[in-house]
Parts: sequence; C-alpha cells; structure tokens
Amino acid sequence: MKHNSLFLDAAYCKKTARAPIWFMRQAGRYMEEYRKLRQKFGILEIATTPELATEVCLQPIRAFHFDAAIIFADIILPLIPLGVKVTIADGVGPVVDEPITRLEQVNKFDTVEWQRDFAFLEKTIKMVRKELGETPLIGFSGAPFTLAGYLIEGGPSRAFLKTKSLMYREPKVWDTLMKKLTSAVITYLQGQIESGVQAVQLFDSWVGVLSPRDYETYVLPYSQEIFSALGNKRVPRIHFGTNTFGMLQEFSRVDCEVIGVDWRSPLGASRNSIGKKAIQGNLDPALLLAPFEIIKKRVDGIFNEIGSKPGFIFNLGHGILPETPRDTVQRLVEYVQSK
Repeated sequence: MKHNSLFLDAAYCKKTARAPIWFMRQAGRYMEEYRKLRQKFGILEIATTPELATEVCLQPIRAFHFDAAIIFADIILPLIPLGVKVTIADGVGPVVDEPITRLEQVNKFDTVEWQRDFAFLEKTIKMVRKELGETPLIGFSGAPFTLAGYLIEGGPSRAFLKTKSLMYREPKVWDTLMKKLTSAVITYLQGQIESGVQAVQLFDSWVGVLSPRDYETYVLPYSQEIFSALGNKRVPRIHFGTNTFGMLQEFSRVDCEVIGVDWRSPLGASRNSIGKKAIQGNLDPALLLAPFEIIKKRVDGIFNEIGSKPGFIFNLGHGILPETPRDTVQRLVEYVQSK
C-alpha cells in the first residue's frame, strides 16, 4: 500500500520523523462547532446523515491538524439492523429497551447487510476521504463483548454483573449472542474498509472488567475471528481496550497491527507484553484539565518511556472529555508534533 502518512507508517512499525497523534472522540463536545450542531440534531441523526457526519469528522482536522481522522459514528450502529431497539440518552449513553436475557431474543436478530443497512456510512466515508487529502481516515466498531454488555445490562454499567452472570450461567445464550455480534461487526468493518477507510479500530471499552482467564475463554475467540476476517483487507487493525494491563498478553494475541492501551498501562511494560505490534496511547484524558506545564511533563514522560523504537502512536487513554479546554488541545497537538 502506497501512502504518505505518519500514522499509517507508525501502525506498521515503520520509522517515522515523529510520532503521529490523534484522539479518540476528537470530534465532539469540547468543540463549540459540534455543540452548535447538537443543539439542532441528535447524535444518531448526525451519524446517519452523511453531510452532517462529514462536517463533524472534519472539524477537529481543520482546527488542530491531527495526523488521522476517525469517522463520526456511534458504537451502537451495528446493533440497529439486528432489530434492537436502542436510543442514546443525553448524559447516560446507549439505552436498550428490552435487555437480553433469553436465547429466543437472540435468535430473532436479523442479519446485517452493509449495502442495505449502512449506505449512509458508505457515503460519509467517501465524502470525508474526498476532503481529507493525505490525512488517513480510521473506521471503527464496538467489540462483541462491549456491545453484548450494553444489550444485556440495558445501558452503561460499572460492574457488568448481569453480563457476567449470563456469561457464566447461560453458555449457549452467550455463545449465540457473541457469534451474531461477531458476524455483524465483521460485515460492518469490512464495509467500511471497502468504502475507503484506511485503518480500523475495534473498541472493547469495557473488557477490563474481566479476569485474564475469563477474557481468554469468553471473549478472545470472537475478537480473534474479527481480526482474522479483516486480515486480507491490507489496512492496519487496532485493538483497543481499557483497564487491560492485567490481561495484555491475552488481549494482544489477536491478529492485528496495533494495540491501544489506557493510562493505567505503563507503556514500557505494555510494549514488552504485546511483542512486535505497534502501541497506541495513553495520556489520561483528565490530565487535559490540568495546567499545561503538568501536561508537558506527562507527555515528556510518555516519550521517555516509549523510547525511539518505531511503532508508537500518541493518543489519549480513552475519549477526550467534554470539559477539555480547546486551547489545551491545540497546545498539546503542537507540542507532540514538535517532538
């Protein structure tokens, strides 16, 4: 693949002049431009309207010149074609009308088809690529475990007790649910790649609630199936999870190019755990609320820890917070790009 991109080179562990930088949720509520749109439109309305999604995706690229863009969508989009009734409640997140408790509910899921169900996203990707020039575009999806968590809990959760209980008590329901979600995610990500995204990230945002043994038993086989299915698409694949340091060897066993880690995971030790893969991370998003001198010291610490070995992508350890000052984002991007 020919390209002119720090981000793509770093993802393939090629030597780069500097570390590329992008942020999870870099298009969002910390930007006034986005907040103005949200006064008129809901998140799903923006995500499913190509003109609006394109504008939101491009806002942080125009403002801060990140080294990669990420398509504006929502983690719940692959659930909707399955027939799940799900909404996004302000200040809460995804809310599922009828949480999954029985096999009969899972067996009623429809099959996901890219052209039928995501024509809007295909159009958005093509529109964004036309505007981005040489800046690469990242596609993404929630991972099966994280999506299953929303479906079973009925919404966000801290402990995911209902999810774990079903996982332990109802292995047939769990396996059927994870297989259907895995198939949907594969279709969703393959469609994004074929429409023009140049990298994909699988967000397993809540998998850190599991033990390494449970992750290996109940989650890893499905995640591995997704990455294996995307292996012939010739784009870098990023596997991201939060609070995964205790299971990082297991988490890194999937067939991907990049492992994303959060701020709880020391980069040096994490790199040793993931082997030859590139690493992405991992400034605590809360640090962007601190004085900039403190931020600079933490950034310097990250670069000192990661060293000069190729294959590092600077990012936050999770999504940027809505309270983040715009000026801090600008200064941070410029500081990282100057190193």
